[in-house]
Amino acid sequence: MIGELLANRVLIAGGIGWASAQIIKTIIYACMNRTLDLTRLVGDGGMPSAHSATVTSVALATGFECGFSSPIFAIAAFFAFITMHDASGVRLETGKQAKAINDIFILLSDMMEDVKTPEQKLKELVGHTKLQVFAGCGLGLLVTAISYMIVK
Repeated sequence: MIGELLANRVLIAGGIGWASAQIIKTIIYACMNRTLDLTRLVGDGGMPSAHSATVTSVALATGFECGFSSPIFAIAAFFAFITMHDASGVRLETGKQAKAINDIFILLSDMMEDVKTPEQKLKELVGHTKLQVFAGCGLGLLVTAISYMIVK
């Protein structure tokens, strides 16, 4: 069973797409903030979108494996589109709302002593800008195409 999983090129492509995006995201974050935050290796949000890289890699690998006219490729392609649309839509807005709520709690706690603030801030990095989604999609296409050229 493990051997079958390790031989699944679609699964491997998705993993490579995700891992490459997370590593690049961590490096970019470290350069921009001048601090290494290893939680970015598994965190949401940021540049490039690992969601986009993963689903694009899976869709492209599915096309290579099953054919671009196959129904399974169509499913993978629509899944990728919906995931990327959601990442730059609903999830991005959720992050903006979380930031606004966190800012309100900070403002209230500064103004009044008896305001109880949540023990943990709401997570702000949950979505992606269109550029982050586009970069993740491009990364997914690139790493999957390269992996299929290297291993035939």
